[in-house]
Amino acid sequence: MRRYDLENLSHDAVHGYIPFSSSNSLEVGETSERQVIDHPWVQRMRHIHQLQTAWWVFPTAEHTRFQHILGAMHLGSRAVEALYDSLSANCPDTPSRGYVESLMRMAGLLHDVGHGPFGHFFDAHFLKDFGLTHETLGAAIIRDVLGDTLRGLRRNPNSRLADDETLDPEQVAWLIVRPREGDEATQPKWLCFLRSLLSGIYTIDNMDFVMRDAYVSGYSRMAYDLDRLLHYSFFTEKGLTMHDRGTDALIRFMGVKAELFRSIYFHRTVRAIDLTLADLFKQSKPFLFPGNPLDHLDEYLEFTESSLLVDVARWRRAADPRQQQLGERWQGLLRRQIPWEMVCQRTLVFGEKDRERSSIFSDDAYVEQKIRDALPAAERDLPMRVDIARHIHRPHTSGPASGQNFLYDSARARTRQLHANELIQRIPVSYRICRVYGQSETCAEQLAAALDELIGDRSQDDLTNM
Repeated sequence: MRRYDLENLSHDAVHGYIPFSSSNSLEVGETSERQVIDHPWVQRMRHIHQLQTAWWVFPTAEHTRFQHILGAMHLGSRAVEALYDSLSANCPDTPSRGYVESLMRMAGLLHDVGHGPFGHFFDAHFLKDFGLTHETLGAAIIRDVLGDTLRGLRRNPNSRLADDETLDPEQVAWLIVRPREGDEATQPKWLCFLRSLLSGIYTIDNMDFVMRDAYVSGYSRMAYDLDRLLHYSFFTEKGLTMHDRGTDALIRFMGVKAELFRSIYFHRTVRAIDLTLADLFKQSKPFLFPGNPLDHLDEYLEFTESSLLVDVARWRRAADPRQQQLGERWQGLLRRQIPWEMVCQRTLVFGEKDRERSSIFSDDAYVEQKIRDALPAAERDLPMRVDIARHIHRPHTSGPASGQNFLYDSARARTRQLHANELIQRIPVSYRICRVYGQSETCAEQLAAALDELIGDRSQDDLTNM
């Protein structure tokens, strides 16, 4: 009879029931997945929105990082179910299924634990000042705060660790950090293969957020075929491989992901809110947090969107005149009074052989200055912001993140780089959306004309070295 007392269930709108090991009937020194989920660092994710600022534009998309990480944990199990046999066949030193499954579940659950308010925005506008990302900060939290709890895990709803195995927090931390040159040299092959499920083309992270964000925002109830993606995935001696029968499902996934970036994450009003938030954040940082989060983990634990938005709402009554003024401006954002509106937009799409870095769209400050230079002298100082959003459709062929996904060509019975598939080749490598924002539509025609002229001039010699 199944030991129902050993697991709990959480019902999820996207995945249905998500099981996790309960705190009942624990062995001496054992911890449960529920204890990790209930840990303050994980519960903190309830107070950080999944969609950064897009929830101000899409009213139903108020979901948080917490729902997403539970979904990523669940997909960790689904991925291991589909892939463990081929992983162990190609890597004889692979640990037990219980170890690999618990490792992937915890990597999925904890991959966002370092996020600050407004998610990736906080990386660019705060953590970057200290040489951090949410991933490197999360890795430190996993090692230094959650390590003992993780070492006590002995089972998950589907499998158990072997008696001589102990889950290694260092491996969980390593999995969630983006690849860097040479960092695989000291890691076992099976672990390097597993990282493609956290930082490859299709991962337990993006497979969840594409499906979840599409559903919750109202974009699509069934965005792509998750079952088919996993069914046709396996490990070969090269790494994570997609059978060519699954290529269409992968292309569908990549297309939906790209469309979510265009229509939701890069929505013109979402980006206008980000511009407003960036201006506020730059001046507000001294009042928001005392310094490097690594030196203030206790304060960072309590620093979320919930705390930040409550704090800034009170600033207008602060004694400090500067903080008081910032508080008035924060009130405008809280009331969704956004000073910027899009005046014009152009998009450039880049293929495999295009020199994207030499594009005019590589430097927003340069674009803004050239547009101002093209305006009549009396209008060159009008309020204007240039925003350049970039999305990668498929991986480039070089760099530390390349070489993680492969294609099995059944006609020739061989494995090759995934980007070499003819269907994948038809998908652009990336695109950049350049938007010009103003505080009114004054000079809209002139701004658009100036931008079009710049796009036409993008192959000039003075741009090739940008």
